[in-house]
Amino acid sequence: MRGLEYRGLTRIEGPVVITAKSRNVGFNEMVAVYDREEGRRLGRVVDMSGEWAAIQIFGSSTGLSADDSRVEFLGKPMELRVGPGLLGRIFNGLGEPVDGYGPIFSSRTMDVNGLPINPYARTYPRDFIQTGISAIDGMNTLIRGQKLPIFSGSGLPHNRLAAQIVRQARILSPGETGSSSGAESFVVVFCAMGVKYDVARFFLDDFERSGVLANVSVFLSLADAPSLERLVAPRCALTAAEYLAYEKNMHVLVVMTDMTNYCEALREVSSIRGEVPSRKGYPGYLYSDLASLYERAGKISGSTGSITQIPILTMPNDDISHPIPDLSGYITEGQIVLDRELFQHGVYPPVAGLPSLSRLMKDGIGPGMTREDHKDLSSQLFAAYSRVKQVRNLASIIGEEELSEGDKRYLKFGEKFESVYLTQDENENRGIGRTLDLGWQVLSELPREELLRVNQEFIEKYAHPKEGE
Repeated sequence: MRGLEYRGLTRIEGPVVITAKSRNVGFNEMVAVYDREEGRRLGRVVDMSGEWAAIQIFGSSTGLSADDSRVEFLGKPMELRVGPGLLGRIFNGLGEPVDGYGPIFSSRTMDVNGLPINPYARTYPRDFIQTGISAIDGMNTLIRGQKLPIFSGSGLPHNRLAAQIVRQARILSPGETGSSSGAESFVVVFCAMGVKYDVARFFLDDFERSGVLANVSVFLSLADAPSLERLVAPRCALTAAEYLAYEKNMHVLVVMTDMTNYCEALREVSSIRGEVPSRKGYPGYLYSDLASLYERAGKISGSTGSITQIPILTMPNDDISHPIPDLSGYITEGQIVLDRELFQHGVYPPVAGLPSLSRLMKDGIGPGMTREDHKDLSSQLFAAYSRVKQVRNLASIIGEEELSEGDKRYLKFGEKFESVYLTQDENENRGIGRTLDLGWQVLSELPREELLRVNQEFIEKYAHPKEGE
């Protein structure tokens, strides 16, 4: 059903056009703007008053005439066509297929703005996800239904790490600590916002080479796309994920990169609309806007499907107190922080030991889930590596030769922890049992009387004796 058409625009300001408001126009309602040269352009209502509506055009407003243009309010929000054909397809940021295989053949559409999940209907996440990466599985465990972002910086290998997680992530059956051959795999919804073509090509080539592309739905909004498309892209991706998870009962892993580009687009659109800026020029509603994306992850009672989110954001100037990582940390359940110093020393993945954490880890590890010693071992590794940082700072002041024998053993532990436990090839898929055994191996550099956070029973059962003992 076509809506009413209005002729003429009141004002054109970049990609935003102002027009007389029709009755019963809603926020985020889709609009079609017609002109003589370009034909039909789509947009959506981004602001309203009693007499006018501000419409953000999906694209450029070049060539629009204030006198000759026509505006049609379509009477519905933006929708994504969903169906069984979502997987193995590539879409632009507006949810339109761009892979040359034609449209999705389905009569089903869903509002891309989504609905908040009723907290009463949520199921608490408890299922361990094996990523095959020791730094994550052993110390910052990912749980099914969790939102666990990667905080990175310019030039750090966050894309390689995300691609490795997509290839290797598996849901193990309770108590399984070996290979993931019999584990449940994920379908993946991958969303790229404002990335360069070579980054998008890297992910597509990696998905194709590893054979997972048939189980991936890709939404690409490249760097040359309009700002509004970057704001719409993650909502389209999450709508596709909700359909696959809650209607098709699949386990969905959503990877979104780069959330910094998303927030920059939000700041740009906010500036165009003349809104009062908040911290570092970002709009005051940045927190609630990010929450509207992050909170679409989770598990719902009555559905066997789930949505697990891994947003990636590059911290400007490696500043973890910047508004984007700062607010993301409040909303999400932990963070994986990549460390530039580790990266410069050749460690991959360069996951920082101390600032990284997973707030749901305690509920997804232990007997019946991973292994009985997992919790104690992780706590001991964190404590020992924290001591390593203190000893290294001391050594930089007084010199390594002036350190006590105990401190020198901690330095050796730190070197072995980074070279044996953290470092692994990007094609190496470590089972959780292998990860925990490596943890005990690196702890063998320390005297047993220093292992105060682990049960004595576990030391006798799992600890590797140091050579010569």
